[in-house]
Amino acid sequence: MAGKGKVLLMDDEQIVVDMTLEVLKVLDYEGMSVRDGAAALELYTQEKEAGLPFDLVILDLSVREGLGGKDAIALLKAYDPAVKAVVSSGYSDDPVVRHFMQYGFSGCLSKPYRLRDLKDLLEQMIKKP
Repeated sequence: MAGKGKVLLMDDEQIVVDMTLEVLKVLDYEGMSVRDGAAALELYTQEKEAGLPFDLVILDLSVREGLGGKDAIALLKAYDPAVKAVVSSGYSDDPVVRHFMQYGFSGCLSKPYRLRDLKDLLEQMIKKP
């Protein structure tokens, strides 16, 4: 595995995907992206079964088409109860964001997020020996 960890980003906004993947690369993390929750589950499963699991999943709460973060975390947790996932949203007043742990998330990342916010979150969520 390259870098300090492997991150799966689920977001349907191309500018967010491009920026986040570039920041991940700069911070020495391996990043992969998908556009909705069904694709996140498929890629997460594929990589885990290949012996190349993700260390962290960042899920956008709401996507225009397909499954959003709330539904995606339920599917991911059903497949892998140990999945470490963060909800990402521009709606800080959403109940899922405010009470993220009740929905199965390990953390939250408010959009638009800054480089420092992402760096701190990664360091907190991905603990390497």
